Amino acid sequence: MNSLRQLLGAGALLIGLGTAACTSQGKEPETAAAAAPTSTAYFAGDTARVKTGGVQVIPITTPKSKFNVWTKRFGNNPRIKLLLLNGGPGATHEYFECMESFLPQEGIEFIYYDQLGCGNSDNPKDTAMWSLPRYVEEVEQVRQALKLDKDNFYLLGHSWGGILAAEYALKYQQHLKGLIISNMMMSIPAYNKYADEVLAPQLKPEVLREIRQIEAKKDFQNPRYMELLEPNFYAQHLCRVPLPEPAARALAKTNQSLYVTMQGPSEFGASGKLVNWNRVADLPKLAVPVLSIGGKHDTMDPEHMRMVADKVQHGTALICPNGSHMSFYDDQQTYMHGLTKWILSVDKGEKEVAL
Repeated sequence: MNSLRQLLGAGALLIGLGTAACTSQGKEPETAAAAAPTSTAYFAGDTARVKTGGVQVIPITTPKSKFNVWTKRFGNNPRIKLLLLNGGPGATHEYFECMESFLPQEGIEFIYYDQLGCGNSDNPKDTAMWSLPRYVEEVEQVRQALKLDKDNFYLLGHSWGGILAAEYALKYQQHLKGLIISNMMMSIPAYNKYADEVLAPQLKPEVLREIRQIEAKKDFQNPRYMELLEPNFYAQHLCRVPLPEPAARALAKTNQSLYVTMQGPSEFGASGKLVNWNRVADLPKLAVPVLSIGGKHDTMDPEHMRMVADKVQHGTALICPNGSHMSFYDDQQTYMHGLTKWILSVDKGEKEVAL
């Protein structure tokens, strides 16, 4: 794929009770002195080993062989440990670097993690390895290696990472303190319908017609495809500010084999292995506190994100009024204020958080 497609093409999927939409802007995250360690303790890290800046390479076992995945801890708080699952599928942890400007001041420890085939982790270059159930077991092995448990383990999945986080929670929620599903619907058929019936008609008819012609021919390498999508679709629904450098860097490294295998080549809906994935009916099984985040201008239906919060047992919705698929950039204050307030509230024992 050409460079622009590498930067933005992964974005299509990149990929409860008490629902509350967060619509305030410009608010700074609230402080939480009770939860936050001192700055010395927060940045001290593990004194029992040679310091590596928080990097820990974790060996994982798969049906094919053993591989290594890369993680990096930022901060140290025994009570709050947030593991980040990137989207794509196939992007890297790097687009989460904006978290460094918000979470440390609240004492929230967070952990970057490149899934197998992504970024600094091993790449088996085997499409049989690109499997949702296998990735769930990978996350569980990472959890065990990092010694995360029900008293401190928060899991945030963005886009495809949201699918992975939800699937993990449905099998292993006994290990979780809180779950954040960011900018991801819980049904790929519903996502495809939203893309086709809501997002596509927002394009100019002549633009949509040409895009459909290119897709019908499966001519996804055609430079014209990206020339049409970038100003007419991505700039409206993926990131509504100029693409920040960490996001551009992460998306440029996207594993296209992983992305196309799971998502498919089209930027309007999914057609890969995930095409029939649907967990809406299983949402009531989630008893762990859940934060469902969406953006008004997202590639994902924001009303679906509200529904997710309604269906789980203890859910909160955070809908960013100026946000798109990367709301942590284009509606940053709303996103970060809501995220930090929710985590700190759950840490205090609250299950139903008003944002």
